[in-house]
Amino acid sequence: MDEIVKERYSQGDWNIYAAQASDGDNWADDSPHCTDIMTNKLLKVVRYYAYIEITTRAHQSLWREYQAIANTHDNFAMQHIRTVEDIYPIFRELFKKNRQQQGAA
Repeated sequence: MDEIVKERYSQGDWNIYAAQASDGDNWADDSPHCTDIMTNKLLKVVRYYAYIEITTRAHQSLWREYQAIANTHDNFAMQHIRTVEDIYPIFRELFKKNRQQQGAA
């Protein structure tokens, strides 16, 4: 995503929004790398980033890493769901919340 944004979307010309849905599976060693990419690259160029994790099991290291990001970045939101059918309703809710926050600013 970082490469695509740099190559195709000038920051001054685009409002970039991102959405990620995942089962959360990730090597524990990769999770800090994901945090670095998210905080030092992606969140600097997107207006808003929404992450949902689809799982019925306990959260893994990526969820914990992303929780720390959510606590420190207003343009990052996350939500847990248990079924694939909940993906679009939750994304709609996450982006609706963001639109309300932007309208209040």
